[in-house]
Amino acid sequence: MTTASPVTLDDVLRAREVLDDLLHLTPVEGSEAFSEIAGHPLMLKCEHLQRTGSFKVRGALVRLARLSDEERRRGVVAASAGNHAQGVAWAARRLGIDAVVHMPADAAIPKVEATRSYGARVVLGGDRVEDALARATAEAEAEGRTFIHPYDHVDVVAGQGTVGLEILEQVPDVGTILVPTGGGGLVAGIAAAVPAHVRVVAVQAERAAAYPASLASGVPTTVATGRTMADGIAVARPGDVPFGVLAAHGAQALTVSEDDLSRAVLSLAERAKQVVEPAGAAGIAAVIAHRGETLDGLAEPGRKVVVVLSGGNVDPIVLRKVFRHGMAAAGRYLHLRCNLSDRPGSLVGLLEAIAQVHADVVTIGHVRTGAGLGVDETAVDVEVVTKGSRHSTEVLEHVRESGYDAVVR
Repeated sequence: MTTASPVTLDDVLRAREVLDDLLHLTPVEGSEAFSEIAGHPLMLKCEHLQRTGSFKVRGALVRLARLSDEERRRGVVAASAGNHAQGVAWAARRLGIDAVVHMPADAAIPKVEATRSYGARVVLGGDRVEDALARATAEAEAEGRTFIHPYDHVDVVAGQGTVGLEILEQVPDVGTILVPTGGGGLVAGIAAAVPAHVRVVAVQAERAAAYPASLASGVPTTVATGRTMADGIAVARPGDVPFGVLAAHGAQALTVSEDDLSRAVLSLAERAKQVVEPAGAAGIAAVIAHRGETLDGLAEPGRKVVVVLSGGNVDPIVLRKVFRHGMAAAGRYLHLRCNLSDRPGSLVGLLEAIAQVHADVVTIGHVRTGAGLGVDETAVDVEVVTKGSRHSTEVLEHVRESGYDAVVR
């Protein structure tokens, strides 16, 4: 028996009235490069260009706008790795409500500073979003503040669903929507907003993927999570409200690896000129990972695939690491270690061998003491940028043929 969805199209339409002209109508951009990879016409819904840099402000604004006068007077408290924090802070300032936001201790500095700049008091602590959630709910009980959940509330889900309404208007022939997913507020809202013939697919980081197991078992299921660069969607258990929506609509879920995520961030910057955080790039990561093979079973012929780019708030230092990781995953970055005789001229020969195959050396490091090194030897680490996997193989083979015992690090 099919269960009724806890959030309906009417809920999303009413949420849109609340948002009115307060937020941006984010653009939809076509992409020949990603259409070719997907094997289907593909569009990018650029929600990373929304106010505060993500879709989260939609749900936060709807939730806060519907508080009673007494609830507004007492203030609100929230918990987030960053994007929900900024959404709540911005919405609270807009509506004149005092806000406290709990964030993990290692939350990205730009997200923390942006949240503070919008006027919220930020409390840092704990390693996971779940820790921040526990502290926020405790403060809500102790001080009488209203807890603003990042995804598990009908108003929040309805607010996020306005993304789906915009997609329908901007891409009338949409057939499939790929949505980065953590607790499920965005994907559930979109599922509630679109007609049944549009397939909505939740995409999760495989190190924090609660939806595949939950949808398979029919109940929200807590899973063990590992560290992932997609911190914005690292949630161990689906929200009850989003899960109810997705179960009622028969939504599907895919997972992507860390390599997929980093390659997606790099590819979006290179091919679409869009700077997107790893969590926000999960939909494109699915396109890169599964290509036409999986999308053939999801995308309806003659209808477009829309990928939601859900957030763009990324620390430049983290972005540099992600780009480097993405280049390595794409076979364009090579880290070699060679043991050389510790005498003048030894390094020159190695660099000449690398130059002969037109690779670009970016860093060089020396290790003069360590297991396996003779007193007259030094280990040299060389980081090289190549043109791709084939070129990397060529570089490694040529260095070895030139007499160096190179190993890939």
